[in-house]
Amino acid sequence: MAGGAVFNVSGAGKEYKGKMTVFVFLTCLVAATGGLIFGYDIGISGGVTSMDNFLLKFFPSVYRQQQKHSRDTNEYCKFNSDLLTLFTSSLYLAALVSSFFAATVTRAFGRKWSMFGGGITFIFGAAINGAAVNVAMLILGRILLGIGVGFANQSVPVYLSEMAPAKLRGMLNIGFQLMITIGILAANLINYWTAQIRGDWGWRVSLGLAAVPGAIIAVGSLLLPDTPNSLIERGYPEAAMAMLRRVRGSDDIQAEYQDLVTASNDSKTVKHPWKNILQRRNRPQLTMAVLIPFFQQFTGINVIMFYAPVLFKTVGFGGQAALMSSVITGLVNALATTVSIFSVDRVGRRALFLEGGAQMLISQIIVGVLIAVKFGVTGAETELSKGYAAMLVIFICLYVSAFAWSWGPLGWLVPSEIFPLEIRPAGQSINVSVNMLFTFIIAEAFLSMLCHLKFGLFFFFAGWVVIMTIFIALFLPETKNVPIEEMSFVWKKHWFWGKFIPDDALRARRGDARSPK
Repeated sequence: MAGGAVFNVSGAGKEYKGKMTVFVFLTCLVAATGGLIFGYDIGISGGVTSMDNFLLKFFPSVYRQQQKHSRDTNEYCKFNSDLLTLFTSSLYLAALVSSFFAATVTRAFGRKWSMFGGGITFIFGAAINGAAVNVAMLILGRILLGIGVGFANQSVPVYLSEMAPAKLRGMLNIGFQLMITIGILAANLINYWTAQIRGDWGWRVSLGLAAVPGAIIAVGSLLLPDTPNSLIERGYPEAAMAMLRRVRGSDDIQAEYQDLVTASNDSKTVKHPWKNILQRRNRPQLTMAVLIPFFQQFTGINVIMFYAPVLFKTVGFGGQAALMSSVITGLVNALATTVSIFSVDRVGRRALFLEGGAQMLISQIIVGVLIAVKFGVTGAETELSKGYAAMLVIFICLYVSAFAWSWGPLGWLVPSEIFPLEIRPAGQSINVSVNMLFTFIIAEAFLSMLCHLKFGLFFFFAGWVVIMTIFIALFLPETKNVPIEEMSFVWKKHWFWGKFIPDDALRARRGDARSPK
């Protein structure tokens, strides 16, 4: 077994041993590829909707609207289309619903089979979209893609958090977000190439190639082992112990194994995890699983991404401006995510959340002011100097980078690592469903809100960034380097959440008797 950095993690008076092994790295790398399907879809859908042949075939009214060049055209409202919005947002609604079914599959059959189901469904959705002849086929394909995303997003972060050693959990878990950004970047590059193909083949190739990331996670999941946590939960203690030895690279795993057994025994007493998750003792985790994905969608990242094509075009990218700008922001997104990979287990989750929030707030306010000065409340077309546009581009990249190393990856990492085993799949399903619900709401309402609030929409989201940053500062304890089955101690020590955690929960995690001595 290949070696690496060896470390001990203290939890409730115990020492956990573990090291980065080749097996752990490759296992987490393969599992993280589940993020490719979500990222590819995000990137590809925005690109094909800017292709003229795609719009002419499915959304001719939008195409005609974009061809208007009169001076009275309102830049804030020119892209508004209910049907086009439905094409984009239908995926998120399907992902929301499917994540609840994914929780049952994940708990009953293991994390890997939920990933497999997500990959297979995504392949079917890609095939239907690539062969689409009408809007109904497009929507059906998007729904299947959404089901695939719901299953993958529910299972992959949990799998990574359970397989990773405590001191490397943040780094390995953020591999999921890195794969999302790589998927976005790959889709943007593919769109840039396929947009130059004449006829219908350009957008068909873009949509059909979504089957590739779907196949990667579907095949990859078959090669993955089950996590020790899942094996114990499903009644395979010997296999769980053997797997724990392999993933930790050590025979000294008794303390951690006993904690997994204790957590599994607790989980077997829970017949209805959806009811159990509402109990007072789980209030801290439930609050985070709801508010963190909610806040993630209200960072305003969609506003920034919407304006990027116009601003980059002014800098001089010409006719391919929309797609080239997506490539650039996608590259910034991917590179900035690596910052969190190498820092999250050193500086911690809170530091990245707080720094990212401050940087997003400043950048968004400046972009909002600059847009207001040039477009005003009328939204009339105006010519921007290259220097002015370059300044906007700089602050857009600063904003995207801040999101990429804070709310982007941490929005998936933190909820996946804070729940006890008995309600972990249900908790992750809530995280995914809330994320998809508000992604759906933002996608449905964004163009209309932009048309009515105009540049004020930037300040609307900036206000939410202030709220979420204060929330993190006050209510999120630091979870770095804490063993996943020892999180109860973190909540118990918190100034606010401590009163929600009963003492018997801590005794259970220590492996002591459940009744007071």
